[in-house]
Amino acid sequence: MKREARLTEALLPLILLIGLLTSNVFLFDDTLAGSNQMALLLAAAAAGLLALRTGLRWGDIEKKIVDTIKSAMPSILILLLIGSLAGSWMISGVVPAMIYYGLDIISPKLFLFTAVAVSAIVSVATGSSWSTVATIGVALLGIGTAIGINEAIVAGAIISGAYFGDKMSPLSDTTNLAPAMAGTDIFTHIRYMTFTTVPSLVLTFAIFLVMGFSFDFSDAVVDVQNVKIAIEGTFNTNPLLFLVPIILLTIIVLKVPPLPALMAGSVLGVIFAVIFQPHIIEQVSGISNNFLKASYISTMQAMFGDVSLHTADENVNELLSTSGMRGMLDTIWLILSAMVFGGTMEAAGFLRRITQPIVKAAKSQGSLVASTVGTCVFFNATASDQYISIVVPGRMYRKVYEERGLKPEVLSRTLEDSGTMTSVLIPWNTCGATQSRVLGVGTWDYLPYCFFNIISPFMSILFAYLNIRIRKITSREKREVVVQ
Repeated sequence: MKREARLTEALLPLILLIGLLTSNVFLFDDTLAGSNQMALLLAAAAAGLLALRTGLRWGDIEKKIVDTIKSAMPSILILLLIGSLAGSWMISGVVPAMIYYGLDIISPKLFLFTAVAVSAIVSVATGSSWSTVATIGVALLGIGTAIGINEAIVAGAIISGAYFGDKMSPLSDTTNLAPAMAGTDIFTHIRYMTFTTVPSLVLTFAIFLVMGFSFDFSDAVVDVQNVKIAIEGTFNTNPLLFLVPIILLTIIVLKVPPLPALMAGSVLGVIFAVIFQPHIIEQVSGISNNFLKASYISTMQAMFGDVSLHTADENVNELLSTSGMRGMLDTIWLILSAMVFGGTMEAAGFLRRITQPIVKAAKSQGSLVASTVGTCVFFNATASDQYISIVVPGRMYRKVYEERGLKPEVLSRTLEDSGTMTSVLIPWNTCGATQSRVLGVGTWDYLPYCFFNIISPFMSILFAYLNIRIRKITSREKREVVVQ
């Protein structure tokens, strides 16, 4: 007979996981290469054994694990296609052209500010932080590195802007999911989020503006002019290459699903590579006497494997290398391992058991919002999935918020300010693992510079404690609910 798990039983797998992950940081150079995956699987095994002690059957645990992995499959497929797109856009000259022209129009001191703004605009238009980071973000990272800014800082600026759109765009899946879980409509949700989001974004802009003006760009490792010469000497930087990102962004704005949209972007990259970069086709394939064969080999290689393009400047070569789909396999392994752990913990009821005392302890309005934020962060770290960090706390707290007289948009905003925003800060979360791999920057490295993501949950808590723009259910609305 199944019994409810004790709090100590629920906490043990989590404590083990934290211990293993901490050890990996000190003992392994690249924790994404396997050590973190094994930590998650070992912690999942411990959770499974403890779950069996509570009377849960293995079949139930396995079913939950499979269901959890199934929920992550769209993200895994998107991740593979992002790898494919990155490779085809590199050999087509799209990303090099973005870097080439971007170095002309972006002022070094305003670069970080501009990176946030551009990423925010694109992500609002597309509704996807993943697409934004994988396209515009990759180009911005190349520009920032070329002008001498630490890549972790640039990644923080890109992610800050990209997650603004992920949070505020009506096209974003999380922007639709949060109000659905809380019981409000999407446009009420978006309007209400502006109260905490605008101050968070303004502070983010201010910080990056100060940082930009404090840098001494005379010490840049890579000379900007040399970068342009190297790119121009290797690629055909025809402005027509910008048709590829313009067409892709148009497709996404027209609400074409992510998988076919990204596949279209990859295919466009391949076509433009064949048209505009025949010499790159020959360089990658090593074949000069059969262009058809060379085109097939080089474009396939770019989409699935490693490609390193050679220019006259060794420093620039680092900007022009991709790993295609193959480069995403460690991340996919991490996501699968995280889903095994999260599925086991959820099947056993351990996640709910851990959060029960938190809900009971939240007495005031401020502590309730703070508890919701903490719970969302907890689920991002344990379930390793952005959607679970919104869905489960949304279900848990919906009735509590209603009983405390708070309108559902207060909950939906809190879910976005914490669940959506902190997902990218967890290395083994699907979002953190993906953005780290796409940008080639460690999650722990860029985390301190994701100011928008860090400020947002604290802004939500501050507004709640200071009772700023906290909407209450009126007596009339309570009567209407009772009548219905």
